[in-house]
Amino acid sequence: MNVDRITVTEPKVIRRAIGAAAIGNVTEWFDFGVFAYLETTIRKVFFTGASETVGTIGTLGLFAVAFLVRPFGGMFFGPLGDRIGRTKVLSITVILMAVGTFVIALIPSYGSIGVVAPMLMLLARLLQGFSTGGEYGGAMTFIAEYAPDRRRGFLGSWLEFGTLTGYVFGATIATVVTTVLPEPDLLSWGWRIPFLISGPLGLIGLYLRLKLEETPAFKALAAESEERESNETLREIRLIFARYWRPMLVCAGLVLVFNVTNYMLTSYMPTYLAGLPDGGGISETTSQVLQIAVLLMMMVLITFMGGLSDRIGRRPVIFTGCALMVVLAIPSVLLLRAGGGVAIFSGLALMGLMLVCFNSTMPSTLPALFPTEVRYGGLSIAFNISVSLFGGTTAVVTAGLIALTGDLNWPGYYLIIAGIIGAVACYFTKESAGKPLPGSQPAAATREEAVEMVRAQAR
Repeated sequence: MNVDRITVTEPKVIRRAIGAAAIGNVTEWFDFGVFAYLETTIRKVFFTGASETVGTIGTLGLFAVAFLVRPFGGMFFGPLGDRIGRTKVLSITVILMAVGTFVIALIPSYGSIGVVAPMLMLLARLLQGFSTGGEYGGAMTFIAEYAPDRRRGFLGSWLEFGTLTGYVFGATIATVVTTVLPEPDLLSWGWRIPFLISGPLGLIGLYLRLKLEETPAFKALAAESEERESNETLREIRLIFARYWRPMLVCAGLVLVFNVTNYMLTSYMPTYLAGLPDGGGISETTSQVLQIAVLLMMMVLITFMGGLSDRIGRRPVIFTGCALMVVLAIPSVLLLRAGGGVAIFSGLALMGLMLVCFNSTMPSTLPALFPTEVRYGGLSIAFNISVSLFGGTTAVVTAGLIALTGDLNWPGYYLIIAGIIGAVACYFTKESAGKPLPGSQPAAATREEAVEMVRAQAR
């Protein structure tokens, strides 16, 4: 290996790439934060007259239904990104996500148009889900292909920093709106304000992405094969399932543990806490503030954990998260059920500690499972099938199990099962820290680092 065979990307270009990729996650998770924290309000607006249980399950069902079409979005946008480029596809997905969220703000209430209201909400959520199917896998691919090999964990963790930023931003605005406005105004027009904000977020994301060139890995691939744009999507999908079914299964298992934990904390916990006797002994606003505080704590830890994975490896960090889930899932739920600000914060913090082991490492671990030629497609398809089946359904399935059995410990049981599956998937994951992505040249941050890499290999 010589220095000319190592890709060197200027740090300022890498920073722009990270910002452009992360803004899509900000947009996506802004919507999740708003939806989760306005669940009670959305239930009253779109399921007027229904019982609390039916309305809650219906609202969580609207949240979950977007995940049913995410695999189709992954199958459409993923192979497209492998043919025409990462930047073009990511520009399309970010604007579609923003439109889907913005449209929700314009839907009339159930009191105005009856059952048509939740049906329109359903259509908007389907648009969000389809576009999101091509977003996250592409964003992970984008950052991973720009990042130097020795810093891919740290730089990839900024993608999930964007996730937390979007969720905290959406949750905070939803909390302010529900706290400041009287209920009649909130149900009439106030709930629409957070959804309207997604429009400007989408335009910012589009601007940032259109300013970037393609990743070095994709440009090298395109130079080798000028006929990639003529390849059929179905041909690539068949290739992915026939040749790369093993990394697809590993990816699905890692995504399962990552997203069950993620959606349990971010999407279901607001509803779970509101349904505890006397709201867990604290007000709904206090509960929301405590959850936001946990997310802010995670924002402090996430890039540190990503950098740690560059030094000790991805697998040890992921294994630690799985072990924490098995050991601490039930204690975290019992703390939530105990009630009171300190106990609830402690229970949420334990879940946050589990989650930060995954969202700090997955953006660098998952892209390394696939070679460049099918990375966007393979990752998007496997990721979204797993999210659709297990992640996005976490809230509605857990709520249904509690309603069926009356056992409030089901969030803990669910996390334990996910932790065991994640540990098995991690066992079959090859360590990728400090190594080039499959099918790509080694990557360095500076020419000096590239020279050092050559010398290290020669020893």
